[in-house]
Amino acid sequence: MNKLLIVGTVAFDAIETPFGKTDKILGGAATFIGLSASHFNVKSAIVSVVGEDFPQEYLDLLTSKGIDISAIEIVKGGKTFFWAGKYHNDLNSRDTLVTELNVLADFQPKVPQNFKDAEVVMLGNLHPLVQTSVLDQMTTNPKLVVLDTMNFWMDCALPELLDVIKRVDVITINDEEARQLSGEYSLVKAAAKIHTMGPKYVVIKKGEHGALIFHGKEVFFAPALPLEEVFDPTGAGDTFAGGFSGYIAQSENVSFDNMKNAIIYGSNLASFCVEKFGTKRMETLEKDEVIARLKQFRALTQFDIALQ
Repeated sequence: MNKLLIVGTVAFDAIETPFGKTDKILGGAATFIGLSASHFNVKSAIVSVVGEDFPQEYLDLLTSKGIDISAIEIVKGGKTFFWAGKYHNDLNSRDTLVTELNVLADFQPKVPQNFKDAEVVMLGNLHPLVQTSVLDQMTTNPKLVVLDTMNFWMDCALPELLDVIKRVDVITINDEEARQLSGEYSLVKAAAKIHTMGPKYVVIKKGEHGALIFHGKEVFFAPALPLEEVFDPTGAGDTFAGGFSGYIAQSENVSFDNMKNAIIYGSNLASFCVEKFGTKRMETLEKDEVIARLKQFRALTQFDIALQ
């Protein structure tokens, strides 16, 4: 069974959308990535840090999904990373209300010995120096390194971000971030510019409008499934990344054609994530539901064009 190493935040979120609001609930990039990747036949481990205030029941949830949590450091007397945000009516934009780094401020990742040879490494959204440190600890070159990042790091740690981007195979960012990183408005030109920074594959997420993957001159577009209700988009991008990397790790195939499948699987899982607050939908998601929705994706995208 192939190994998937996941690096990212395990955190508390407090979320407000037009449909309601929560107190502190389970969140964090690595949490969503791990829950999503648990739908594939892979051995996965999370490298992260939490405080002493982090409930055991949340750790037990991750363990119950087959995720190795031995590299989630628990800082005695420390407080867990906390983010609070409020979404606008369109659910595509949000305001950050609170960001408390807490134990994340001094996080030094430690890759478990039995995952230093992981075939796939998923670098979730974190400080680029943390992402670099993880790659430095690998004893063999992974078949695929996937990096997720955001505009915050482009604003405050661009040189460090560019250094880690040189070392990855796939970068996943949204359209706004692709434009900021490249300085190009056209997403085709943006992807071409980002290719020159190192990654062979550029995945540009467009939220409810799907995702694009670029490989040189080749492009593939995967739509998002039209949903009657989107309740909370928090974690959807991380869920997509978990589906993408989990599928690649399971299939042991890093070709561009196989990444087309990976994008569909990632989009499929993300479509469930948005149906409830936080991780709630992903906690109870069953295999038959995933397969049924994959069939909807297939019906949405497959047809024969009559050439006149």
